[in-house]
Amino acid sequence: MSKHLNASSTCTTIRVYPRDKGERLDRFISKASDYLSRSRVKSLIESGQVYRNGKKINEPSYRVKSNEIFIISTPEPESPVPEPEDIPLAVVYEDKDVIVVDKPAGLVVHPAPGHINGTLVNALLAHCGNSLSGIGGVRRPGIVHRIDKDTSGLLVVAKNDQSHNSLAKQFEEHSIKRNYSAIVWGVPRPKEGFINANIGRGGRDRKKMTILKSGGKQAITRYKVQKRFGDAAALIDCELSTGRTHQIRVHMLSMGHPLLGDPIYGGKLTQARRMTLENDTLMEIRRFPRQALHARSLGFIHPRTLELLIFQSRLPHDLGSLIKALTTANNH
Repeated sequence: MSKHLNASSTCTTIRVYPRDKGERLDRFISKASDYLSRSRVKSLIESGQVYRNGKKINEPSYRVKSNEIFIISTPEPESPVPEPEDIPLAVVYEDKDVIVVDKPAGLVVHPAPGHINGTLVNALLAHCGNSLSGIGGVRRPGIVHRIDKDTSGLLVVAKNDQSHNSLAKQFEEHSIKRNYSAIVWGVPRPKEGFINANIGRGGRDRKKMTILKSGGKQAITRYKVQKRFGDAAALIDCELSTGRTHQIRVHMLSMGHPLLGDPIYGGKLTQARRMTLENDTLMEIRRFPRQALHARSLGFIHPRTLELLIFQSRLPHDLGSLIKALTTANNH
């Protein structure tokens, strides 16, 4: 394969020659490089570290063309082991086997590209010490499930191998009880029901999930309207039978009722939505910085005692203020 490399400590420049035309971008770069595997290249492309003619390209499957120039920026190696950090934790329950925390919105669960520190895992390592080491892998010690960065609420973490295996099995069998409170645009009809629609990654945006007619993973959500705010919005309860990435956000969007504040799935304040609300309520919605979703209830069988444990979390202040504003507007 013809190739031209001009490598520095952080960047590699690669030119596409005619014989390379039509090759997948991730395969082309990995073949042209002496030190990057295809999986590593794919990760770099999806995280915005590869540039085509000076502009970012995020498609590993892109077919390269003659004379295109690609620049690959390789970040400095990162420590594979998260470091303990003194981050406040709201501990709901703790014993020698498990710890249940009430995660605030804005806190990432475990280290990942773009969030190497300042995560829940870093806080747990400081709080629990060595008891989490090695449980579930070096990057995610003790973590058996996640909630999104900007979703608040309850999360259970394992403190030893026995607990990790038990909880992982319960999640796999869908026997964990999880209920979420969400505020959606409009009022779902019927007022309660099941959504059974497969979810997977779709399109060019690899961070965005979608409903798939074939493929993907089965996702089942039971929803029930708890309170209406006129026809503008509704507070709903969502019970998860499965736990797919962005499941509630995608399922409610599929019904035409995205979550308020959701920056990815259509929950932003549009002109049509503004017309149904008063100024004070509009100001409160504009101040709301995230998707209106809270992991309110969590139930599981304790790995050692086999007792059913159920935990509840109050709505955080920001969601409470949003509900108050919507209620006031609806009463006028």
